[in-house]
Amino acid sequence: MRESGAIDTIVQDIIASLKDLPGALLPILHGIQDKLGYIPAETVPAIAKALNLSRAEVHGVISFYHYFRETPPGKTTVHLCRAESCQAKGAKALEAHVKNKLGIDYHETTADGAFSLEPVYCLGLCSVSPSMQIGEELYGHASAELFDSVINAEEASA
Repeated sequence: MRESGAIDTIVQDIIASLKDLPGALLPILHGIQDKLGYIPAETVPAIAKALNLSRAEVHGVISFYHYFRETPPGKTTVHLCRAESCQAKGAKALEAHVKNKLGIDYHETTADGAFSLEPVYCLGLCSVSPSMQIGEELYGHASAELFDSVINAEEASA
C-alpha cells in the first residue's frame, strides 16, 4: 500500500497533466485508477478544486461508472461477461459458482485481498461463450471447473 504523501504526489501530477483538456474529469479519473488501481476518496477534493467542480459532482461521476473503483482491487481481478451471448450459454450458473467460491459479489474483494470480482459486458469472445477474464488471461467456454482450476493455480502460485 502506498503512503498518503506518495498518493498525493501521483494524483497532483495526473491532475496537472490533464486538467486543461476539454472534459478533463474522466481522463483524470482514468489516469488515477490506471496508476493506483482505484480512486481513493481522499483524492476527490483535489480533483474537484482543480476542475472547479463540487466534490458531489466528482463523486457522482465515480459512482455512476461501474469501471471506477473506490477501494483497492484484489491482487487478481476476475471479470465475468454478462453480455447476451454469454447469458444464453450459461453465464448465470458460472456467475453463481464464482460468487459462491470467492464469497463475494460484483465490485467486491475477498477478505484476503487476493481476488476482486467485476462484471463486464463483452470480452469479444461471443463465439466461445460464456467467457471470463482472470487477471490478463481470457477464457472461452468458461465453466465452474475451468474457473476452479485457474483459481487454484493462482492460489498455489501466490
